[in-house]
Amino acid sequence: MPAKLTIGFLGAGKMATALARGFIRAGLLTAGEVIASDPSEAARTAFGKEVGAKTTVSNPEVAKFADVLILAVKPDHVSGVLVDVRDHFTNKHCLISIAAGVPLARLEAGLGAGTRLVRVMPNTPALVGASASAYALSKSALMEDGELAQRLFSAVGVAFQVKEALLDAVTGLSGSGPAYVYLFIEGLSDGGVAAGLPRDIATRLAAQTVLGGARMVLETGLHPGVLKDMVTSPGGTTIEGLHELEKGKLRGALISAVRAAAEKSKKLGRGEA
Repeated sequence: MPAKLTIGFLGAGKMATALARGFIRAGLLTAGEVIASDPSEAARTAFGKEVGAKTTVSNPEVAKFADVLILAVKPDHVSGVLVDVRDHFTNKHCLISIAAGVPLARLEAGLGAGTRLVRVMPNTPALVGASASAYALSKSALMEDGELAQRLFSAVGVAFQVKEALLDAVTGLSGSGPAYVYLFIEGLSDGGVAAGLPRDIATRLAAQTVLGGARMVLETGLHPGVLKDMVTSPGGTTIEGLHELEKGKLRGALISAVRAAAEKSKKLGRGEA
């Protein structure tokens, strides 16, 4: 990490705000070393209030202030932002993009050959410091750029370096995955209500069960199948429930969901509808 880290967010939405708060909370930098730009006054106000950092409408001002730029805009706004900062982008700068589906080649085309780039696919649990992220480096990125991305995104969850070609798979799994988990929690809650539980208790029990199961996987290091078998007594209640899930093809549906989302990510990256 550089001796003095300065970060500029190009886009001041919820994800940028969550990341900035996480970086500051982890002690990687102070609010005075952060700036964010956004055309929306409401977004700038919210970012400034929650992060305590300076905001501006000017993308070039962000590039002049910060050595590390985090591109946090919707994919259809990327080209315009790159045009704004291109003339202010120097060899001291590194651009970290969290713009979904935008390949490194497009970013390099917008900023010029040889620019230092990192493409990251985080997910929305970054809002609560529990993101699952993966990142890929451009050919011109330095080893230190990868180390910085690892430090930054580990501060708001976990982060893994992968080849860029695998980021579509990451999008299908952890990028879209929170929605699958919410649907699963909602389904468990519905089951609890069907069995007689009040909705609020059923939902809290379902969410805590998913949280506890996830922590068991992460903290024990055991295969999910081993943990499943530990809960499943011979002739007991759990095996009856698992039988119903297998009849409903839950496992196959999840595999199909991840693959479908990954394929859609590839199409969006190619500019297809």
